Amino acid sequence: MNQKYFTIELYAKLELCFLTALKMASKCSATKCKLRFLDHFCLVMKHNSSFAVTSLGALFLIALLGAGPTWAFDGIVQKEVFEMPSYTTVGGKVLHKVRVGWEHYGALNESGDNAILITHYYSGTGHAAGRYAPDDKRPGYWDSLIGSGKVLDTDKYFVIASDTLVNLNVHDPNVITTGPASTNPATGKPYGMDFPLVTIRDFVDVQKALLESLGVTSLQAVMGASMGALQAFEWANAYPGMVRRIIPVIGTGQADAYLIARMNLWGAPIRLDPKWNGGDYYGAEPPRDGLEESMKILTLSARHWEWSDGTFDRAWAEEGKDPRAAFENQYKIEAVLDAIARKRAAQADANHFLYLAKACQNFITGHGASLAEGLAAIESPVLLIHTPDDLLFPPERFRQTQALIERDGTPVELVTLTGELGHADGIASIGQAADAISRFLAGNVGRGRYLGE
Repeated sequence: MNQKYFTIELYAKLELCFLTALKMASKCSATKCKLRFLDHFCLVMKHNSSFAVTSLGALFLIALLGAGPTWAFDGIVQKEVFEMPSYTTVGGKVLHKVRVGWEHYGALNESGDNAILITHYYSGTGHAAGRYAPDDKRPGYWDSLIGSGKVLDTDKYFVIASDTLVNLNVHDPNVITTGPASTNPATGKPYGMDFPLVTIRDFVDVQKALLESLGVTSLQAVMGASMGALQAFEWANAYPGMVRRIIPVIGTGQADAYLIARMNLWGAPIRLDPKWNGGDYYGAEPPRDGLEESMKILTLSARHWEWSDGTFDRAWAEEGKDPRAAFENQYKIEAVLDAIARKRAAQADANHFLYLAKACQNFITGHGASLAEGLAAIESPVLLIHTPDDLLFPPERFRQTQALIERDGTPVELVTLTGELGHADGIASIGQAADAISRFLAGNVGRGRYLGE
């Protein structure tokens, strides 16, 4: 809400909200229920200073504060929805009724300047930490970093993560996105390939609109892995006055020719599947076989050969079924990748896969013709985190990115992760960089240099 005063209609809606919430709070023993209502109420209060709290509102706040002990992130999260009536893409196309999901950990301060934005990787979502339910098998992918007393301390920072446009995981009930599988308001049918091409800058611009709607005035950091790193670079280029520092992980300043070609290969099985039908498969049998093969290639691309050798060697998939004896007999690595691909494809959409690949292929910081020019515009300190065994973003590209940013004096620190996973170590082994991230957030950047706040 950006208005500075309340209309009678809005006032009445809040009264109704208070009544409903009070009933829910009286039945809810878990603090998460109470804290969510309190959190949203305080955000509303912040942007509507003229609002006079009614006796009903005061009673509601007393009930919540009396029942709940803390503002701290308790490990349970809820996916929220951000909606834009319309959005104009970098390419000039207008999208109507744009929706993306987001979640947060910690509380926004009064000045709106304690936020850290987490931007997700290619096959990821905005679920960066916590669990949606206590019995969820796995928390968000960077849960080891985000929480009370952790590196991204939710007692200090308001950490926020969102689903991007054209998010891959359309069939995940906890993902909210707008893309080819979404309904085109003009036709009442899915967009399919009529959905306009979107860019990394478009992802960033929608995130900026989300942050502004919440009252975020500046970002302490933007941190993301792989495709999330691309978004971090773009944030620093596009909105230098809003971003204090960036932490790109396993991603560099542009998609080079080799990565462009690799991503073309990722999408090839989808395009070759007859059921893809030029992207017009909604309401019919989707190109499941092609999508599964694409997910298999994607999964393997994010791993290093040391992982495959160390995990599988030449083991057979099934005892007694020698792959040399029959064509259908598999090695264990084949069977495991098939199983992973089936599981991942079940939540994904083929067109979204292709649109994401295109956005990454087209990426160059600043959305211009020159990488040097795009990176030169970055004024925020940079903490680059990479692994030398990354087959998608090799060390040479990180050194190139570092040199181009440092050319005009912008501080850059390069931190190396070790492991056998390759590219995926940027997710799985991020804990190795915990101390470096803490120092960086405190204002210390490599080689003994200190950056004042």
